[in-house]
Amino acid sequence: MNITSFLLYCFIVTVTPGPTNIDILSTVNNHGTKRAMQYTYGATIAFGLLLAISAMLNTMLITVIPKILIVMQIIGSIYMLYLAYQIYKMDTSKPIVNKTGTFKSGFLMQFLNPKVVTFTMTVFPSFILPYYTAMHAVTISVITITLIGFVSFIIWVLFGTIFKSFLQKHEKIVNVIMALFLVYAAIMIWL
Repeated sequence: MNITSFLLYCFIVTVTPGPTNIDILSTVNNHGTKRAMQYTYGATIAFGLLLAISAMLNTMLITVIPKILIVMQIIGSIYMLYLAYQIYKMDTSKPIVNKTGTFKSGFLMQFLNPKVVTFTMTVFPSFILPYYTAMHAVTISVITITLIGFVSFIIWVLFGTIFKSFLQKHEKIVNVIMALFLVYAAIMIWL
């Protein structure tokens, strides 16, 4: 296994815009860094849990997974397009009643995030299991990927914190750009 390719792949997939990263940015913008960190902790723990579940399922269901992935791609693409539309049409002049930004919402979002579910189900058969099947190697992979995901989430928190005033000043443009990133992510599921 080419470790550099594996690490680069994991970082690129986790740091590129997706529902969780965009929600982190939105939470920083609307509720501050502290609340975004609560969300990030929940998202990270759920990400690690999904990776562990995926590692177990991949070893048991290797013949069924391709059929499941196609259904997940369809649902995931539709969900990301829906989120893109919601962000695009968001009325920034009205106060936001937002239940996001909590540990619980960050945790639950990961299980509804098609980008994360698709990634966690494909990273093991693509990069790990062809080379390593021992429990300790798979466990180290889960921990490594979880840490990469956490770093990616922190990058989005820092980006939102540093550029908060700019993002608030140009909120409609930022919403359009974030919506376009989600459309791009929905398309990338198929490539």
